[in-house]
Amino acid sequence: MKQYRWSFALFLLIVLLYLFDQQLGRDAFFITYDNLEQMLALVPPIFILMGLLDVWIPKETLIRYMGPGSSYRGLAIAFLLGTAAAGPLYVAFPLAILLLKKGARLANVVFFLGVWSSTKLPIVLFEIASFGLTFTVIHIGISIPAYLATAYLIEKMVSDTELRGIIQKAEVA
Repeated sequence: MKQYRWSFALFLLIVLLYLFDQQLGRDAFFITYDNLEQMLALVPPIFILMGLLDVWIPKETLIRYMGPGSSYRGLAIAFLLGTAAAGPLYVAFPLAILLLKKGARLANVVFFLGVWSSTKLPIVLFEIASFGLTFTVIHIGISIPAYLATAYLIEKMVSDTELRGIIQKAEVA
């Protein structure tokens, strides 16, 4: 029950909002309901994909291509995974945990999350159509080095013990 305390608190907040202003409370409830419905529609396919990745890709293979000695190859795979993705960022977190559990390097996983967040192919195409090619090239040209720097910085800051703790917490949740 303790892990759901924020969900209960937010639900109580919507109830209080409804008591304060019924229209605002109703709007908050339906927006929350729509977001929850969208999330629940995306989560089952992601878990199926995770199950297939877990079974089809042996740990040794993942370590070879995305593990500590993978260098640029691991980053290239992380970039391709993040770019070819579809869906909101919260869908990427279970995949990131799976990659960490199978031995992927933390920097590669953080880079994957960064790429997923803003340089997915559908977003890039939308960005080109909406803001133009120059804006998109500048955006990606700034984002990718920033994600790389952040990935290596986070990897330097997180100890192996802390990383194991993160993976254990994710398995429990």
